[in-house]
Amino acid sequence: MVIHGHFYQPPREDPWLETVEREPSAAPAHDWNQRIEQECYRAVVAARRHTADGRIAAIVNTLSFISYDAGPTLLAWLEREAPQTYEAVLAADRESAERHGHGNAVAMPYHHLILPLASRRDKVTEVRWGIADFRRRFRRDPAGMWLPETAVDDETLDVLAAEGIRFTVLAPHQVEAAPADGLPGRFRTAAGRTIALFTYDGAISNGVAFGGLLHDARVWAERMVAPDGSGALRSLVAVATDGETFGHHHRFGEVALAWLLHNLELRGDVRVENFASVLARHPADREVRLVAPSSWSCPHGVERWRSDCDCRLAPGPAGRPMRWRAALRDALDWLAIELHGLFEREGKPLLGDPWRAREDYGAAEGDAAALARLVAGSTDRVRAAELLELEWNALRMFTSCGWFFDDISGIETQQVLRYAARAVELAGPDAPRLEVGLLERLGRAESSAPGVGSGRDLYLAQVKPKVPAPLRVAGGAAAMRRLAPRADTGEDPGYRVRQRGDRVTLTQRRTGRETYFRVALKRVGGAGLAVDVTAVDGGASARLGLEDLPEHYRTPVVGGLRAELIARRLSADERARLAAGRADVSRLAATALVRAVASLAQDRSARAVAAVFDLADLLALQGLHVPFDAQTTLARVRARAGPRAAAALAPVARRLGFADGAEGD
Repeated sequence: MVIHGHFYQPPREDPWLETVEREPSAAPAHDWNQRIEQECYRAVVAARRHTADGRIAAIVNTLSFISYDAGPTLLAWLEREAPQTYEAVLAADRESAERHGHGNAVAMPYHHLILPLASRRDKVTEVRWGIADFRRRFRRDPAGMWLPETAVDDETLDVLAAEGIRFTVLAPHQVEAAPADGLPGRFRTAAGRTIALFTYDGAISNGVAFGGLLHDARVWAERMVAPDGSGALRSLVAVATDGETFGHHHRFGEVALAWLLHNLELRGDVRVENFASVLARHPADREVRLVAPSSWSCPHGVERWRSDCDCRLAPGPAGRPMRWRAALRDALDWLAIELHGLFEREGKPLLGDPWRAREDYGAAEGDAAALARLVAGSTDRVRAAELLELEWNALRMFTSCGWFFDDISGIETQQVLRYAARAVELAGPDAPRLEVGLLERLGRAESSAPGVGSGRDLYLAQVKPKVPAPLRVAGGAAAMRRLAPRADTGEDPGYRVRQRGDRVTLTQRRTGRETYFRVALKRVGGAGLAVDVTAVDGGASARLGLEDLPEHYRTPVVGGLRAELIARRLSADERARLAAGRADVSRLAATALVRAVASLAQDRSARAVAAVFDLADLLALQGLHVPFDAQTTLARVRARAGPRAAAALAPVARRLGFADGAEGD
């Protein structure tokens, strides 16, 4: 038995800030990576197996018993944000290697590209980047490689074989003449190279992912050991599904997996292992044919990622076909060709062999010293690094998730468009021309979501930053230094920041480009900010509000503003209760606001009005609206005070959500 989990999340980092900003759709978690880590990744490496009375019988790292791949973009996030889970992922491979002589981990191309739609050069780069990342993390060469969406064609397999990959795993409909006993078949590419192809059991895999097999591990085990349609027992039964099935798509799916593994372990006629150990004992010696191009999630081949086929997750509007996937593919294909040409022209004098440098760039990912060595011989190190970063974004803008879902307005498609926008920006003098061409083509991509319009509209409204990232970072750093000087947020992930007086110097970590700014900060009311940022060279400038600051800085600045308002507007008793953990700041602020509004019946001085504004600001910093009771209290105060008080109370009424001229009672 081999059970394979494909663990993957798309890259979610803002390409200008190099950090994952809050994703409201993932609430209550900060972002989808964090939410799925909580629901799945930490669960599969510490799955509970319970006794009949509900006590814990064992905690199991299921990855040490199943085959798995984890996308490099996911592993990079886990390494940074969930180190204990990350270490358990690596430990599982070591433990399985001790058990079977071959580790459970399987490599993956670096970005989740649909390889049949990529050029051979891009296929090679992505595969080499994936292998280099695997070596760095798992300290060994990969025997196998999982293909994104199992999307495959002859050239893709030829590239894998040429890079030393011995096997991959495909869906049953992707392979013809596959051995009936479940063992691997041998595929010979048009160029004469060979690679082993495993096929998973489609019916059981579908039952795990979409059926009810995770509801009862005993039923799942019976399905695994049952004879095939002809009554024969197979030598190998393989199951493959998204790793997120276990805990994210199906709550407590990791518990069912742990029970299945325990159930199978007790049997004397079954061995649970991995594809590499099976291949070592049973070399692929029977020829198979490939159905290509094909994938596991699109019955039309790979059309889901290049045409407007009818694959979707939810039923669409009656009679309205999709009209965005083909246009998005056309736009990004055109942009990639332009970017690759620019990279080669500029890269030759700066990098020597630019394409070799691009491959080395992936191997150096995350290693500042290695990146520095890569451009050390260039006459313009910063521009050389920017060209490599341009190519990095030119490849990750093809992340398959951008096409998978039902509308261009989804967060996944917006993300690939951000990578496109960052690549355009890095093109230098050619950027305006490239953006015009990109927008023209995106204009043909039609969203079916109300109010979105075309891909062009989406790009301009939601994707392209309104304020350049360096200005936002400089303003954020200055605001934090002023309002939260003791905040410990760690280093900025995208920039090295130096501050002296009103001057802020930024060095972009991935390219080394330095920019210099002067920053002036003004307070507006209790919680408002006006941050004026101006480039020292007389270039870009902007006035930023609190909402414009990157989250890395906005969070501690909000904390500083909140602390000021608490100290100024809550009573000593309320502050003591808050410090002792006996009260919640939101509830205290709401109560204090009602009290402050009620006091306006006797005192409508500027000081009393300021107290109302401050407490409303404090609630806003908590992400809360004006409380119902505060609005009701103001309405009663206005009704009793009469027309003469209307002018004095008008600003308060507007702040608490009343329309001008609204009646008091």
